[in-house]
Amino acid sequence: MNAEFLRALEQLEKQRGIKKEILLEAVNQAILNAYKKNYGSNADVEVNIDIKKGEIKIINPITIVDDEKIDIMDNEMTVEYANRFFGKQYKEGDIVREEITPKDFGRIATQAARQIVVQKIKEAEKDIQYTEFKQRETEMITGEIGRISKGTVYVDISLIGENSVTISAEGILPQSEQMATDEYKLGKRMKFYILEVKKNNNKSQIILSRTHPGLVKRLFETEVPEIFDGTVEMVGISREAGSRTKISVKTNIKDVDPIGACVGSKGQRVKNIVDEINNEKIDIIEFDENVADYITSALSPAKVLSVDIDEENKIAKVIVPDDKLSLAIGKEGQNARLAAKLTNWKIDIKCESQDI
Repeated sequence: MNAEFLRALEQLEKQRGIKKEILLEAVNQAILNAYKKNYGSNADVEVNIDIKKGEIKIINPITIVDDEKIDIMDNEMTVEYANRFFGKQYKEGDIVREEITPKDFGRIATQAARQIVVQKIKEAEKDIQYTEFKQRETEMITGEIGRISKGTVYVDISLIGENSVTISAEGILPQSEQMATDEYKLGKRMKFYILEVKKNNNKSQIILSRTHPGLVKRLFETEVPEIFDGTVEMVGISREAGSRTKISVKTNIKDVDPIGACVGSKGQRVKNIVDEINNEKIDIIEFDENVADYITSALSPAKVLSVDIDEENKIAKVIVPDDKLSLAIGKEGQNARLAAKLTNWKIDIKCESQDI
């Protein structure tokens, strides 16, 4: 092993985030195994690696014992023998560290070291990849469509990990997490929500989503600085991907318009989000501690005449004008359904004539 090999370990630490100590420990064990395999030794020998010189030595630790207690099979020697042949005053219990490195061992050691380093690099990269992406669960990531197989979309993704190391992976977008309005083309760059990161046969499995409400939430955090810094808080979100999303926002800062902050100048902020999710409609309402007022806003754009609250059963009876009933309920009940999810109240909608 030469110094260049050890310098390569340092480069791996910098470029891939793999600790040099982990690799050296593995190299040490690999060299030890190679020595025992090639020289038929079962002795309790040690490997000594001089990092600066790139030298490898096999050390045989021999215990000094009293003359009458010696057992050569246990790797022992007498005090008299140690003092005569190793040029030092030893006493019982001391250890003589005898170098027994074979002359032709360098080539064998280097080969063993390279093999184990390649193996450990692969294992360490898998561990680093899993750890870094696991920490990013529920976050948003930009990726490029790499391939499509049997309806599943595979996405090339990467992030900057510890020590500014770029960590790449392949994310999986199952059919259940795909938006019907999306068009998945090879090479297309899109934003995804990291739904789950798990290990499968020691390989990272990164499940992505385009339908999760968290994607819209992360998009707002990216586009709206007031949400990112906490000036405006997103209280709730309900979504039916590809069709409509409702969000409620609030602020405790005077003179800050939470809805206006989300919409942006000339509607540019919300437009950027809508563009990313293929013109999915987004209703932004202001959160209200008053449940009746909150539900009224959640049913927007429908006009509400009254809201009767049943606190015990958490049911809201809502009356709307006759000509606004279909608008309040929405196509296939969507508007009412999203409002109920947003407010966490069961909403019973009736028109004015039904309430008479």
